[in-house]
Amino acid sequence: MTARLDALCFDANDPLRLARFWVGALGWEIDDEAPDAVRLLPTDGTRFCIDFLATQTRKRGKNRIHLDLNSTSVEDQQETVRRLVDLGARAVDVGQGPAADHVVLADPEGNEFCVLTPR
Repeated sequence: MTARLDALCFDANDPLRLARFWVGALGWEIDDEAPDAVRLLPTDGTRFCIDFLATQTRKRGKNRIHLDLNSTSVEDQQETVRRLVDLGARAVDVGQGPAADHVVLADPEGNEFCVLTPR
C-alpha cells in the first residue's frame, strides 16, 4: 500500500493567528481549533489538510520545505502579493536575486513561501 499525504504540519508560536493568516491566503476553512492545534480544511480540491501545532520554540533559519502559491498572470501575482502583505506577510530575501520571476514572502511567524508567475 502506498502512503498518502494527510496533513502538512507547521510548528507555531500562535497557532490560531497563523491559521487565520493562511485562511486569508488560501481561502480554506478552520476545522478544529484547540489552544495547542488548529486544522485547516481545503476548499479547493486539495487532498490534505494543514495543521498548526503549538510550540514555544522560535523559528531559526531558512525553511527546508516551503509552499509555492500559483497565480494566473503577472498582475494577479502582484495583487496576490499585495493582499498577502496586507494579511501580515513580509518580503524576504533567501538568495532569489532581482531577476527571479517569483516573489518570496514570509508568513507572520517567518515561514517562507513563494508566489509564482503563471506556469
